[in-house]
Parts: sequence; C-alpha cells; structure tokens
Amino acid sequence: MAGLYVALGDSFTEGVGDPSRKLPNGVRGWADRVAERLARAEPGWEYANLAVRSKRLRQIVADQLEPAEAMGPTLVSFYAGGNDILDLRTDMERLMDSYDDAVARLAATGATLLLFTGFDVNVSPLLTPFRRRNAYYNERVRAAALRHGALLVDYWAFDAYRDRRMWGPDRLHMSKAGHRYLAARVLDLLDVGHSLTPKDLGPLEPRPLRQVLRENREWAREWVLPMFGRKLRGVTLGDNLPPRWPAPVRVPPKGGLKKLVAWRRTEAG
Repeated sequence: MAGLYVALGDSFTEGVGDPSRKLPNGVRGWADRVAERLARAEPGWEYANLAVRSKRLRQIVADQLEPAEAMGPTLVSFYAGGNDILDLRTDMERLMDSYDDAVARLAATGATLLLFTGFDVNVSPLLTPFRRRNAYYNERVRAAALRHGALLVDYWAFDAYRDRRMWGPDRLHMSKAGHRYLAARVLDLLDVGHSLTPKDLGPLEPRPLRQVLRENREWAREWVLPMFGRKLRGVTLGDNLPPRWPAPVRVPPKGGLKKLVAWRRTEAG
C-alpha cells in the first residue's frame, strides 16, 4: 500500500555529492532515488525531504521533527549527528541521549523507521581522532534501532565504500555512484524491487606516492581548511538554505521527481 516517506537529516540525506541542476538545491541523492522507486513499484507514494546540509542534531530536532510528526508518515528515514561528531567540543554521551529521544519520538508515530550507522571516517590521518567517536555513535545507533524496532542500514559494514570513487571530492560525502549504491541497499532492506544495480567502476589504478601526497595537500587546502574555517566563524553551508521537499509531493511513477519539477515550471510559466 502506498504511503508517505519523510526523510530527515543533514547533507547525507539532502543528497550532497550527487549534483543535479534540475532538482531543488542542485542535488539529487539516495533518498530521492528511494522515493522514486517506491512510487514506481506502487504508484501513489508521497515524499518529503526536510534534510539540510551542515545541520547539527539539535537543529534537526528543532526544525524537522515536529513537521515530520505532523505529516503522519508511513516511512521515516533519520540520520543526524555526523556534523556534531566533527566538532571536538561535542559531548558524545549527551549527543546520543538526545538522539535516543528523537528516535523515540519518531518511533511513536507508528511509521516504519530507518536508522543509519556512520561510515568509517578514516579517509585521511587528519580525521583519525574522529574514528573512536564514530564507533561510539554507531554503538548507540544500533542499540536505539533494537530498542525501538527500527530497520538498521548498517552503512559502516558496506565494503563498497572502501573504493574512493564512491566518495566526492571532499571525501566526506558520497559521489553519485555512492548515493545510487546506498539507495539500492535501502530498497533491499525495505524489500522493494528495483533496477539500481551497482555501477561497475572497474579496477582501481595504482597511483604513485607523489600523486597521492599532492592530492592530499590539495584536499586539505580546498576542503578541510575551509570547513574548519567555517566552524571558527560560526557559519555553515546550510545557512539560509531551505529543505528540498518541505511538504509532501506525489512522486510520478514515470519520470520521477525531475518530471514533477518540469510540471511545476510549466504551470508557473
């Protein structure tokens, strides 16, 4: 039976790393793909995506939970806390207590609830201090999923993401291939048929050490330093950015959300 899928979270769920000029905020992402396959399998599904990049857990709770509860969802996906982990001032125990409270509220809606572990952030020695925090986060997420009867998308365990091509240039957000792969895994967990077969990326070609070192320097200069610069200034990439799908939309079973956007432009014109 068709229903309403509501996605909550940050850049992970918004779709950052999977660019699309035709869709809101210039991205697509795994959640859009899941919504489209739900509608293709059973026409009538509606979809809302409240996720906004860079948001902390407290902001997601404040801005997204109440609207999601009011929509009366059939299916909810919830990923939050990743940006908090990257802030060394975060009290992880307090953070995860707040996470547990949010999960309890979502579970109380009666919707099927999807939770996600975080992936191993060991993409560079610069981020090694965060691995232990990520492991603690995952431990608490697994416990929350068990306690509230949620479905667990164990992102941590997906070996496909050991391939650097599954990640975007910033090494923290999935690439288009990564988003597509995750959508397939979510649909498998929901027992929804789909044709999202993993893209054959071919073998990884070895890189000389000099090239690796150069790429690491460029990555630190172009992505890491600006990220921590924003943290020091107290600004984020999500400031003043609206949710992509703030109210439920009926997903066309053919043509998907791009078709919906085209219809809206035609009507507005």
